[in-house]
Amino acid sequence: MFPLTSAVQVKGSRRTTVDWFLVLIRVVLISLIVVGILAFIAQQIDPENAFAKWRNPGANRLTAAQFKGLVVTGLSQGAMYGLIALGYSMVYGVLGFINFAHGEVFMLGAFTGFVTSNKLAEAGLWEGAAFLPSVIMTAILAALIATGAAVLMERVAYRPLRGSPRLIPLITSIGVSFFIQNAVILLFGPGAKSYPSNPEWLQQKRSILTFEVEGTKILVLIVAAISMAGLWFFVERTKTGKAMRAVAEDKEIASLMGINVDRTIVTTFAVGGAMAGIAGILWGLLFRSVIATTGFLPGIKAFTAAVVGGVGNLGGAMAGGVSLGTAEATAPLVLLEPLGVDGVSQLRDAVAFTLLILVLLIKPTGLFGERLSSEDRA
Repeated sequence: MFPLTSAVQVKGSRRTTVDWFLVLIRVVLISLIVVGILAFIAQQIDPENAFAKWRNPGANRLTAAQFKGLVVTGLSQGAMYGLIALGYSMVYGVLGFINFAHGEVFMLGAFTGFVTSNKLAEAGLWEGAAFLPSVIMTAILAALIATGAAVLMERVAYRPLRGSPRLIPLITSIGVSFFIQNAVILLFGPGAKSYPSNPEWLQQKRSILTFEVEGTKILVLIVAAISMAGLWFFVERTKTGKAMRAVAEDKEIASLMGINVDRTIVTTFAVGGAMAGIAGILWGLLFRSVIATTGFLPGIKAFTAAVVGGVGNLGGAMAGGVSLGTAEATAPLVLLEPLGVDGVSQLRDAVAFTLLILVLLIKPTGLFGERLSSEDRA
């Protein structure tokens, strides 16, 4: 009998119809990117040339200022994706499952920022010289609340399931996600909640290497860089960080060498939660609005960033987040608009997940390679 999946015999190898289908998708995606880039270049050289008018008769040249603005927007948003993605990578590296409730930890950080910032604004401490200390205090509080939520999540929802098949904690994490969303709706209502206005000096644009960057985006990039550097030092240079890497490699051997596995796993959740909490307050400062479902889409994109960079690779998670944010900010106008696609501003999410598909087709382990435990590698 023939196998269920038909195959094409190739000398020295065996390619199934699925393999050929994936090759076709790869060729189509790469061809679209190449054609889109060529159309964009033609459009930039002369919007009236035939190639630029081929798919988009109304094509207009994208100015340097507009392109730089897109890049800055992508970098700032990608930095937040990267901070959230760090939690996904850390938890996956230690426990081997994706915590889909991590986006709601990020959302709790954003809501903590909303409550704290409005209370400070009522007290007159959200503007002028008092703003920066107030933001630091708000960020610390958001990180603490997000850390507490992540630790409680691990203790109540995940630790009792530690020996179970991986599908069970995965489904549990989805349930935890919906529980947190609905709990926030009960507390704050379903409507959007607004942050107070940022001070004028934070809204002003500053010139950095010919890029005009808003103060809020500068703050986001600086805080993300400091957080990433601090996390790298913690994981690579501290005793606790070494214990986390040992548990991620092999829990049983780590336990035999005297490492407290439970405490190390809790620490992993706590650190990932702190990163998500910081991303939450940055999101609030940048977009000044938060709802109960705020964590869903950024959480999914952060997971995408973790996969793009390489699951379990912390540097790859941040790089994947920045790459994803930059791609979804620039690709609609650089690739899709020259091809005559309508409503490109509504296709940012599609760009993000198309990037994921392309990376998985070309390099399934991510741009910087996965870092998996001995069990996962086996």
